[in-house]
Amino acid sequence: MHAGIVWIQNGFVKTLCACEKSDILFDTFSHAFSAMLSSLDSDLKKVIDHLHNEFAKLQVGRANPALVEDVRVHAYGSVQTLKSVASVSLLDAQTIVISPWDRALLRDISAGITASGLGLNPQDNGESITIRVPQLTEERRRDLVKVAGKLAEEAKVGIRNVRQDILKTVKAAETNKEISEDIRKQHETTVQKKVDDAVKQIDEMTKHKEAEIMKV
Repeated sequence: MHAGIVWIQNGFVKTLCACEKSDILFDTFSHAFSAMLSSLDSDLKKVIDHLHNEFAKLQVGRANPALVEDVRVHAYGSVQTLKSVASVSLLDAQTIVISPWDRALLRDISAGITASGLGLNPQDNGESITIRVPQLTEERRRDLVKVAGKLAEEAKVGIRNVRQDILKTVKAAETNKEISEDIRKQHETTVQKKVDDAVKQIDEMTKHKEAEIMKV
């Protein structure tokens, strides 16, 4: 038996052989990898949720509260989201109605919407704000399809970056003899499966959004 690392167990000092040392290292990295997978699941969900929110903001010629809910509004000395200072509802398929909790914020809300770059025209009637969402031209629809594609690609880049970080850690573990080559390959396959599923979900979301944009 070759000398290995020293391990303290039940108050006794024990010298581990190489195989026992390897088992401990493998078990330690197994726990670490489980934590990495949990973190990966969380990161992938964040990327997809962010893309969903960005898609919701795209103005597709029909009223949608999500178009304005996250508009930044200067209120009470700080910047807040519109949905935190007002309710947002639909009057009809083309009209958004914004009812602030405090009517003193009507002007600030209108200013925030105008400055948002969404191309929307808020109408203040003294009690609420209405926004008539204009119909889109064919050219504008095609431009929005390109925007959706760009947002989807940015999401995929974010996913690839997360994947790369984990794979570097897994490869380093193999180099440091914490895991075997077979285990490294198994971990890479597990990570890639999760990434592929997320990319597939992004592709499906993008296809649906493009169809929604082009629908007249």
